[in-house]
Amino acid sequence: MSRDTQNDDQDCLELFHRALEQCDELAWECIQQRYRSIMLHWLRRHPQKKMANRFESEENYVALGFERFWQATACNRHIRFNTLAAVMDYLRASLNSAVLDTLRTYARPHLVPLPDDGDAHKLSREDQDDQHKVWEMIQDLLTNERERRVAYLLYHCGLKPRQMLHYCPQEFNDVHEIYRIQRNILERLVRNADIIHWRLST
Repeated sequence: MSRDTQNDDQDCLELFHRALEQCDELAWECIQQRYRSIMLHWLRRHPQKKMANRFESEENYVALGFERFWQATACNRHIRFNTLAAVMDYLRASLNSAVLDTLRTYARPHLVPLPDDGDAHKLSREDQDDQHKVWEMIQDLLTNERERRVAYLLYHCGLKPRQMLHYCPQEFNDVHEIYRIQRNILERLVRNADIIHWRLST
């Protein structure tokens, strides 16, 4: 690698550090402008591209990818990238997660008729409220901060245990620890299934 390339990579990495560690909004805007074309390139080479384009626009997928990356990494003292390649891997994983979650959502059977145009905003708001309520309940049940962190990476970011270890090596000792925490989360949710169902129905 040439000295110029090393300097360019270091400058880009510093830009990410300013955006993520200092929550610098201007740096984050610069990142989105600079890496939008790369995100589009990844999206257009995605194996599920044709199916994904049936449900959302390319711009929406890119925006969702950036949003997931930001939510998982910004102002998170447990995550610090040492190379630009690591940042790119995490950014690409965030985009992939957005695509796969969208496909899973539309793959679910729709048991209710689509709303009229006048009800679309109301339904969207209700869905958002339900999602917020579910996450609040999970946080209430998971009193351990590490369990909350793993739950966020699993269910919100769509990362698998080995991906979590790859992208957040400083947070976990090994993949077995992540599997153990995941098992504890599932057991806790199963034990409290009746409470969750009751709170969602009220």
